[in-house]
Amino acid sequence: MTLSPSTTPELLVEQRGRIAIITLNRPERYNAISRDMLSELSAKVVEANKDPEIRCIVLTGAGKGFCAGLDLIGVGEGSIGGGDSKGENRPARQLFDLRDAPINVMWNIDTPIICALNGPAAGYGMDVALLCDMRIASETAKMAAVTAKRNVVPESGGTWLLPRLIGWGKAAELYYRARTVDAEECLSMGLINTIVPAEELMTTALQWAEEIADNAPLAVQTTKRMMRMGLEESYDTAVDHLMVHLGGMFQSEDFKEGVQAFLEKRKPEFTGR
Repeated sequence: MTLSPSTTPELLVEQRGRIAIITLNRPERYNAISRDMLSELSAKVVEANKDPEIRCIVLTGAGKGFCAGLDLIGVGEGSIGGGDSKGENRPARQLFDLRDAPINVMWNIDTPIICALNGPAAGYGMDVALLCDMRIASETAKMAAVTAKRNVVPESGGTWLLPRLIGWGKAAELYYRARTVDAEECLSMGLINTIVPAEELMTTALQWAEEIADNAPLAVQTTKRMMRMGLEESYDTAVDHLMVHLGGMFQSEDFKEGVQAFLEKRKPEFTGR
C-alpha cells in the first residue's frame, strides 16, 4: 500500500519507505489549522495507521512555525466549529463530535508519531505536538500555553496530557501564567526529547523513525497501546493484558526471526507477521 495524495495543498503527505511524513503547509499563517487541514490530518493519520508497510509517522510544519493553533479568522467566518464552509450555522450537537478529530485519532492509533518541532507551537498546535509520542525540537522551537490570554481553555487534550508529562505544578505554571517557553526550557521540563540545529531537524527525526521501523512492528505498536491503556489501569490489570498479548507474539514469525537473528548475530528482518 502507498499513501494517497492529500486532498488539500494545506497538508503535504510523503511516504519514504516505511515512514509517512505529514507536513502542515500554511507557512504564511504559521500553519494555523483550517477546517480542511483538520479533516485531512485525521484522514491521513488513520490511513497511515492502517497501512501495514508504515511503521512510523513524522509530523512537522512548513516554514518558521510548527502550528499557531486553530485558525481564529476561520472561526470568525464560520469555517471551523460554528459553521460550514459557506458560513452557515451547524446544529450545536455537531460542535463537540470529536470522534474523528485529529486529537482523538492521534491518541488512539498504535503507529508511533514523532513530532519534528520546527518552530513555535501554540494552543491547538501545542496540544497536537504533545499528542505525538516523541518531540524532536529545533533551536527555534517554542511551546506557547497562552489559552488564558484568549479566554479559552486547552480544549484538545492539553489539560489531560500536560500534567502527566511534566507534573501538576509545572503544568499549572504554564497554563495559569500563559507562559511561552523556549526549546531549552522545554527540554529541562521534559516537554521535548532533544534539541538539534534547525538544519538537522528532519534528518534526526527520520533517523529516529528508521530506528523504530527496524524493530518488530507488532512489539512497538503493542507497547504503545499498553502504555496508553496503562495510564488508566491498575498495575495488575496492565500486567495481565501484557501477558495476553505476549502469548500471541510468541507464536509469530517475527518472534522466531528475532531469536534466529540473535543467535546468528545479525540484524533481524521483521515483516509484521
